[in-house]
This record gives sequence, C-alpha cells and structure tokens, in this order.
Amino acid sequence: MRRALFAIFFFLASLYPAGADVRIEASPGGEVTDFLALFALLRQSGERVVIDGPCYSACTLVLTMIPRSRLCVTRRAVLGFHAPRVVDLQDGQVYAAPQATQAVTEAYPAPIRAWIMRHGGLTSRVIYLRGRELTAFLPLCR
Repeated sequence: MRRALFAIFFFLASLYPAGADVRIEASPGGEVTDFLALFALLRQSGERVVIDGPCYSACTLVLTMIPRSRLCVTRRAVLGFHAPRVVDLQDGQVYAAPQATQAVTEAYPAPIRAWIMRHGGLTSRVIYLRGRELTAFLPLCR
C-alpha cells in the first residue's frame, strides 16, 4: 500500500511544473526507508519543501535530506521527534533501536541536534518543535 501511495504522489508531482512547492500538510511518519527514498527524490528534483502542518517521526528526516535553503515552514508547522523503534513483524513487539537512534541524532543538522539534546534527547517520548522555536531554525515561508 505504501508503494502505491508513493506512486500516486510522484504521478501527481509530475503534473506540476518544475519549481512548484511540495507541501507536507500532515504526516504521522512511518517507515524510515520509505521517507528517505521520498526525500532523496525530492532533493534531486530541486523542489522547495513547505512544512505546513504536523511532520512527525520519520517525516522529520526531511531536515537531513533537503537543503535548508529549500525548506520553509508555515505557522501551522510542528515537528515531532522521538527515538526510532524496531517492530518485530513475527510477534508485533516494538523494541528500542539504540544504534539507529544515535545515527538519526547525528544526521540532524547541528542546531536541531542541540535542540533535541536540550529537550532530553531522542527517547520514546515525542518532543515537539513549533512556533518561534521552529522559525529560529527554519525560515517562515513567503
């Protein structure tokens, strides 16, 4: 199903002329590898990414893949960070992933990484970056 959603996204994106914005209006996150693949394609496209609502979990990896010069936020933008987790597909158990947590933490830009550390680091608890704190890191869209 995820693959179908990405196919639909890319089909719709192909209908817009180059230079159009890509908007993140509400993303609860999801599978990290899917988001990394999506953001890699967006990085190559040269499109500007507008965060215009909730961008949680794996969605926050947009900060690691898209240059800051091509990112902006609206007043509705909220980033939600937490430690990566591994789901055992056999029994549905969720496990901590310390190595992945370290890798993700190190991948964020230094100012975001510092903000995360000031708020206790990446743990199972979600921490939210919004408002003036967020616009200190990313420009407000114009």
